[in-house]
Amino acid sequence: MTSDITAQTLYDVIDGTWPAAGKQNCGCFTLRDGQGGGKRVSSATLSGELSVEDIEAAEKGMTALDQQPIFQIREGDAELDAVLQGRGYEIVDPVTMYVIPAEDLAQERPPRTAAIPAWEPLQIMKEIWAEGGIGPARLDVMNRAPLPKTGFVSRWQDKPAGASFLGLHNGIGMVHALEILPFQRRQGVARFLMHRAAFWTLENGGTHLSVICVTSNAAANRLYSSLGMTVVGQYHYRCKSTA
Repeated sequence: MTSDITAQTLYDVIDGTWPAAGKQNCGCFTLRDGQGGGKRVSSATLSGELSVEDIEAAEKGMTALDQQPIFQIREGDAELDAVLQGRGYEIVDPVTMYVIPAEDLAQERPPRTAAIPAWEPLQIMKEIWAEGGIGPARLDVMNRAPLPKTGFVSRWQDKPAGASFLGLHNGIGMVHALEILPFQRRQGVARFLMHRAAFWTLENGGTHLSVICVTSNAAANRLYSSLGMTVVGQYHYRCKSTA
């Protein structure tokens, strides 16, 4: 069952399977040192009672890390959301979080070459990820993630097809960096990778599989819904326009 898994549960799984290079407390905020690995590992999150003065300190702290000030707004952060809006921060990249009992997806194994576990990443995986904009800084995030973890590479119709990364935290597997080459899309490759991730999660002592997806990615959200995954919660970012 997924009823015991809350949005907060998956926030913790995100941090555990896609970790920042470092964290520091700054008043009521937790600051992350992302080292170029994207918003998830570079954003500040509220960790105590909101103080407007701490927003200014957090801005300075992120600037000192050579990062654009960016805040992740989680469920329950409505006050922070409103304050940041008043300070000129705009909403960026709303994200939807999904979860499913792994055994519900682990019903039929995909064809062997459609989802092959591999860690360290193979060169072809790096090339597939690079084509989708997942470069060295995000590979560093994967390397920082603690065990158990794995990557998957997919070959379909005798050609490279896709790659993904999977980490396990407190019994919940989370899929990241699922990338399918354009000419291999709409052939079920992403579905194969998700099913294989469910088997791997069970084989490594996990109970549930989760994934996060930018809400504007209609195709990916349709996929996760069609797999029977349940929406657990959302989050979004606030940052100032650099235009």
